Amino acid sequence: MKSTLTLALLLSVQLAVYAQKPRARDIGIPFDGVAGKYNAITDVKGVDVGFSTIIEGKGNNDVIGKGPVRTGVTAIFPRSHSSVPVYANWYTLNGNGEMTGTTWITESGFLETPILITNSNSIGVCRDAMLKWFVKKNWIKEQGWFAYPLVAETYDGMMNDIYGFHVKDSHVFEALNTAKSGSVAEGNVGGGTGMWCLGFKGGTGTASRLIKIQDSTYTIGVLVQANFGAKKNLTIAGVPIGIELKDTLNYEIHKIAKSHWQEGDGSIIAVLATDAPLLPHQLKRIAQRIALGVGKVGGRGENGSGDIFIAFSTANKEAFNRESIASVKQFPNDQMNPLFEGTVQAVEEAIINAMVAAETMEGINGNKAYALPHDKVISLLKKYKRK
Repeated sequence: MKSTLTLALLLSVQLAVYAQKPRARDIGIPFDGVAGKYNAITDVKGVDVGFSTIIEGKGNNDVIGKGPVRTGVTAIFPRSHSSVPVYANWYTLNGNGEMTGTTWITESGFLETPILITNSNSIGVCRDAMLKWFVKKNWIKEQGWFAYPLVAETYDGMMNDIYGFHVKDSHVFEALNTAKSGSVAEGNVGGGTGMWCLGFKGGTGTASRLIKIQDSTYTIGVLVQANFGAKKNLTIAGVPIGIELKDTLNYEIHKIAKSHWQEGDGSIIAVLATDAPLLPHQLKRIAQRIALGVGKVGGRGENGSGDIFIAFSTANKEAFNRESIASVKQFPNDQMNPLFEGTVQAVEEAIINAMVAAETMEGINGNKAYALPHDKVISLLKKYKRK
């Protein structure tokens, strides 16, 4: 019992430290739009986020399965721990990646499970573990006997013993069971632990926007797992940071698995939540605009990148009904432009938040990804009169 309490206390302290890391606005990076209280996906009421982070060992990856390990799992609940489905839809900018369960989302218009994000080789274990968690929690009682888990991935094999399959059921359960509202950890955490982005250390990032339309205010929240892009394209607040820092803190790659890896390869998963009453075809329109936010910071949808996005709405809680005709609210298409703009803004900031929070990490074989140098970024923003 004592060891369990100690572990819980350490986890609480670790999460608090993560949450206290500086964010893009804290160091003076300017963004358009008005953020919510937490500037996070959890500003959309009911959305909970949890993590399991695995950092073990150092040195060479001479024996597969022996580490070093730099990976994890991120869990997102659309309606807290309720299993009531939400309207959803998804979009692929470039399909060199995976997001399970999307076929049924296209067909049905509903997301019926939490969302997990992990590394490329842990899709299967996360999917299976989510089903086991459903059984333990009797979680799908509102839906019936089955649901298709939604699990997405990005590749962390430059930093992590990815063929060692270190993500286990217990890590998935930890991410699901610790999901909560409020502030969200960023950087080297959860599924984003071992990720690179636009020439620097990447990982998990989040942001939100409050959108006022007529007499109502709606919230858009975004969470990204950022592991994409070439350094030369990194742009922050319109400033060509990647070009300016082209000879500064470049990746140290000592040994990688045989591949056709090129600069810019990687992936980004973006999850967007909103409380605006959007129907599935409208959420498809929102998901497509996520790509514009990725492009603003330097993503180009490179051939070796899996850029996959999902958007869901927490409105219309009574829409999912197996027996009766449901009445739902639909947002007017002619009023959607502010939501499109808020989407682009939130995605842009979430990616930069991931990079600002991420810390320098050394992974397998001494491969090293450096943290975005805050001081140099601020100096360049001043040079270009963006600060």
